[in-house]
Amino acid sequence: MSVQPVEEPVTFRRWYESGQHYAHRGHTVFYQTGGTGGDGPVLLLLHGSPTSSWDWHHQWPALCRHFSRVVAADMIGFGYSAKPRDYDYTIADQADLQQGLLASLDVKRCHVIGHGYGDTVAQELLARQEERPRGSRSGLKLDSVCLLNGGLFPESFRPTLLQKLLLSRVGMLVSKLMTEHGFRTSFSGVFGPNTQPTFDELAEFWQLIAYNGGADLAYKQMRYLKERELHRERWVEALQRTKVPLRFICGKLDPVTGPRMVGRYRQLVPKPDVVVLQGVGHYPQLEAPAELLQAYMEFQQRVSGRG
Repeated sequence: MSVQPVEEPVTFRRWYESGQHYAHRGHTVFYQTGGTGGDGPVLLLLHGSPTSSWDWHHQWPALCRHFSRVVAADMIGFGYSAKPRDYDYTIADQADLQQGLLASLDVKRCHVIGHGYGDTVAQELLARQEERPRGSRSGLKLDSVCLLNGGLFPESFRPTLLQKLLLSRVGMLVSKLMTEHGFRTSFSGVFGPNTQPTFDELAEFWQLIAYNGGADLAYKQMRYLKERELHRERWVEALQRTKVPLRFICGKLDPVTGPRMVGRYRQLVPKPDVVVLQGVGHYPQLEAPAELLQAYMEFQQRVSGRG
C-alpha cells in the first residue's frame, strides 16, 4: 500500500477549537473525530501519559482519509478534558470512558492504536473482549491493535526519575512543585537525541498538562504503573491468547521501554509482529511521523488481507 507523505498537520489551536465533548461520569471529556464517513472501518487512538489526543496530529489527515471514522479523546485527567481532584484514576475507568464514547457515536467495532499509557488501556479493552463468552455480540469488538512504546510487561519497564518520585511518599509534593522547566528537562529525556521536541512543542505539552491545575494530579495519574504490576497476568494473557491481529512498533532509543520491551514481547507473544524504529525514542508518532504511518499502514494492509 502506497502511503502519501505526512501532510502539514492541523495546528494546536485548530485541534482544540474544532473538537467536541462527551460526558463521562458527569465530567467533560474532549475528543476529536474525523474520517471519510460511511460504514467503513473505525480507528480509535489512545494517547500516552502525560500528553493527550494532540499526540496524533501528524498522522491525523492520512488516517482520516483511510478510515470512515477516527476518534481520539483526551482521557480524563489529561489535556483539555476534566481533571477532577476527588477522582479514582484507573485504567479500567479510562477503558469505560472509551467504550462509552464509542457507544455514543454508535461504534460497535474498531481498530486501535495505543501509545504508552494508551497501550495499557488497549490491553484492558483486549482483556475484556477475551473474557466475553465465545460468540457473544455484546461489548466493543477490536479488529486490530497496534501498540507503540508501552510498558506491556512491567518487569521490562524502566521508569524515569520523575516517575519514581511521583510514585513515592513525596509524590503529592513533587506534583505541586513541578515547573515547566522541570517538565521540559524530564520529558525531553525520553526522546531520541536527534528527534528532540522543539521549544514551542514543549510549551504546548506543558499547556496541556498545566490546564486546569493538571500538574497537581500527576502523582495520582502515575499510579497506573502500580496497576500494570497488579493486573500483569490478565493483561499479558490477553496479548498471548487473542486472535486479534497485533503489531508492536517501538522506538529503539526509548530509555523506559526500547530494546528490553521488544525482547520481552518477542519472548512472550506468539508470532510476534514487531517493527523497531531506529534513532527514535518514546514518542514515534512525534519523532518519526512518516515512518510510523508507513509501518501502521503496512500492518493495516496485512489485516485487510485476512478478509
